[in-house]
Amino acid sequence: MPEPATPTAEDEVVDICRDLIRIDSSNYGDGSGPGERSAAEYVAAQLSEVGLEPEVFESADKRTSLVVRWEGEDTTRPGLLVHGHLDVVPAEAGDWTHDPFGGEIVDDCVWGRGAVDMKDMDAMVLAVVRRWRREGRKPPRDVVLSFLADEEAGGKFGAHWLVDHHPGLFDGVSEAISEVGGFSFSMGDQRVYLIETAQKGIRWLRLVAQGRAGHGSMVNDDNAVTALAEAVARVGRHDWPVRMTPTVQRFLEEMSDVLGIEVDVNDPEPALAKLGTLARIVGATLRNTANPTLLKAGYKHNVIPQSAEAFIDCRFLPGLEDELLATIDELIGPDVRREDVITDIALETSFDGPLVDAMVAALQAEDPGSRAIPYCLSGGTDNKSFSLLGIRGFGFAPLRLPADLDFSGMFHGVDERVPVDSLKFGTRVLDRFLAAC
Repeated sequence: MPEPATPTAEDEVVDICRDLIRIDSSNYGDGSGPGERSAAEYVAAQLSEVGLEPEVFESADKRTSLVVRWEGEDTTRPGLLVHGHLDVVPAEAGDWTHDPFGGEIVDDCVWGRGAVDMKDMDAMVLAVVRRWRREGRKPPRDVVLSFLADEEAGGKFGAHWLVDHHPGLFDGVSEAISEVGGFSFSMGDQRVYLIETAQKGIRWLRLVAQGRAGHGSMVNDDNAVTALAEAVARVGRHDWPVRMTPTVQRFLEEMSDVLGIEVDVNDPEPALAKLGTLARIVGATLRNTANPTLLKAGYKHNVIPQSAEAFIDCRFLPGLEDELLATIDELIGPDVRREDVITDIALETSFDGPLVDAMVAALQAEDPGSRAIPYCLSGGTDNKSFSLLGIRGFGFAPLRLPADLDFSGMFHGVDERVPVDSLKFGTRVLDRFLAAC
């Protein structure tokens, strides 16, 4: 009998993605979820089966990450970090068309929480690595594979914890790739792939107003709720000015060329209207933002509380954190105090160098005639943590997507799904990329 064929990455990627989705690793942000241990154990088994020996770390109960160094042909070269997170945001099954943890294939898509954020990329990496290991292939340089806990809550129990407690795992690593980049978007007749080279920073703030407690029936000119509500309204209604960063300007210039339109960098919104659903991602990178998200005050209808709190989600562009905070202080005034809840840095790198060349070449080899351009992510990824070790990070999780798929709406949204063909395309691109990295 003939020997059975060695499974390819395309053969395995869909099943691996479905398996990962079926492992509920919801991150509620307060430690109450199931944790990432089961997902990490699955990944470790997939890697161990092909001869790699990942190290498993628990920063807290069931908050599990794993790391393994895959030796390359030239171990004297700086290494490449390929990382993905194993946690997902929660999902309410009643809101979904299909079970968010079912990993079902419907309409040629894999459905479920994590299908694009980011168990798809985890699956593509695993499928490619497993094939290479079976075939006895080595990457050109060392590749550190890292599958992480807690990205959806800032990485305190995942990437940040590893950087703080086990930085030696990443010795010699100079560059990294991870999520939210390398996906396609159709501009006119051209398919464009967006590679993330920048991301906004995070300042989650608590605003606190103090006043005079009293009976709800009395006149009170020192009402904490009133003071806080006025401050929150000023922040929420503030029209933040356009601030052009190098990455966003490069994106707009490339977009102008692709679409054959004039883009006014001082007033780019009219041009963004031509981007459809992508405008949600790009529009938020034109300026700092501050959105009120939570209010807390009082305990009884007829009691004026002594204090009131609001929570504000602030995101700042690279180099503009001080400007954001100065504006917030001006808007809230002297009678409302601001406190930091979560802070993380902004990032920006240039769209050049051999690693970028390898990304672009791999995409164009699988999708001739396409174009790759840099963009700024309005959110953040674990690249923030690894940048503290001097690692230059990119968003590169390659997917060729149907023109009518609202990809940006899939992130943390209902009915998250990824096309089967997109997963297979991604494995082919990653295979080419790793061969040239």
